[in-house]
Amino acid sequence: MNSHDDYYLEKSRACEDHGIIPGELYDEFDVKKGLRDREGKGVVTGITRISKLNGYETVNGKRVPMEGKLAYRGYDINDLVYKHGDSKLRFEEAAYLLLFGDLPNRDEVETFRAIVEDNMRLPTSFLNRVIFRENCGDIMNTMARGILELETYDKDIGNTSVEHVLKQSMRILSVAPMLAVYGYHAHNHYDKDKSLVIHRPNHKLTVAENILHMLHTDGKYSELEAMALDAALTVHMEHGGGNNSAFTTRVITSAGSDTYSVIAAAILSLKGPKHGGANIKAIQMMDDLRHHVTDPHDDAQIRDYITRLMNKEAFDKSGLVYGFGHAVYSISDPRAKILKDFVTRLAKEKGYQKELAYYEAVERIAPEMISERRRTTIRTCINVDYYSGLLYRMLKIPEELYTPIFAIARIAGWSAHRIEEIVSSGKIIRPAYVSIAEDREYVPLEKRE
Repeated sequence: MNSHDDYYLEKSRACEDHGIIPGELYDEFDVKKGLRDREGKGVVTGITRISKLNGYETVNGKRVPMEGKLAYRGYDINDLVYKHGDSKLRFEEAAYLLLFGDLPNRDEVETFRAIVEDNMRLPTSFLNRVIFRENCGDIMNTMARGILELETYDKDIGNTSVEHVLKQSMRILSVAPMLAVYGYHAHNHYDKDKSLVIHRPNHKLTVAENILHMLHTDGKYSELEAMALDAALTVHMEHGGGNNSAFTTRVITSAGSDTYSVIAAAILSLKGPKHGGANIKAIQMMDDLRHHVTDPHDDAQIRDYITRLMNKEAFDKSGLVYGFGHAVYSISDPRAKILKDFVTRLAKEKGYQKELAYYEAVERIAPEMISERRRTTIRTCINVDYYSGLLYRMLKIPEELYTPIFAIARIAGWSAHRIEEIVSSGKIIRPAYVSIAEDREYVPLEKRE
């Protein structure tokens, strides 16, 4: 079969010629490119009660950097992670909070957990027909396809009442870990020629425990491992509504689409390397650094490597130092601080102290170098992606699942945004574009050259 590669190459140039919009036109028409103003601040497009984040405060009329804050329904993320008492249900408590607006009592969170675990099952033959038969290395695609397939088992798919959307959301939230983990096992078996071991979920375990139970060949994990993954799921669950995947959720919900389509679209938004895939880049960058820097305590070597990174001479030659900087947070990302805490604990348990030393050295040295390069006095902080990859590696989670783990957590936040959009808005989101297309005279086919 002719691949027509030459044709596509030629026509791609035509697409580029007709697709380029001169940058100065955005200023001329006062259009906020990427929904951001000149300072990179997001254009306000909605109102939410679900979560709130802040990296600046106003002092005497001036915007001043501050320690980053993140809250779900008004509760500080640190309290949700650390003040849970003897409960192992951080993720379940936070998901309940996002969906229903208040923290659950013990009976309420146990009921919620029981419903999640009861829904953690796939229809007969679903595993073979959807996951194994059409497996692929992109687990995010596997998850999206699996969620869309679930709609065939819903006899009232178009029902957008809050009650039915909650039912659908809970079902998707429950089966997402199975879609991700089993999708990885299928890829590992069929594409990498490795052994295939499938563990059924244990309905006495938490979501975090079940992920590790289903993923690890021996089904085992330590208490600290489960606690660390539980914390990671909790901090990744929601982030203010102003991110690409939450906005995707709002846009498609506003069109009246069904829950399965909305969550599948959000997953495909999150999979982009500019959104949810950055943690893979961060750990790959650090692996490359460790290959070139022999001693984590040699600041000169580390400075030289970071310089080469920024000069587009090292790693992927993008000029980026992955895991640093955020659109909102300035001094610190509260999620990154929490993940570092659990990384530090796991490093002691698993003997990763040397790897951690590299991370801590770059965290200490890079911000000043980045600020110097950008000629700004504002210090660049690490973001949630910086330590998450190392955390997942210590939990024996493969790279193919880094972004899917993010998606599993974020489904709770997306569901909350979908419900809020249904309840509060009712209007389809329709942004306006300025057209610069010029009028052209139609020429009959026989007269075209």
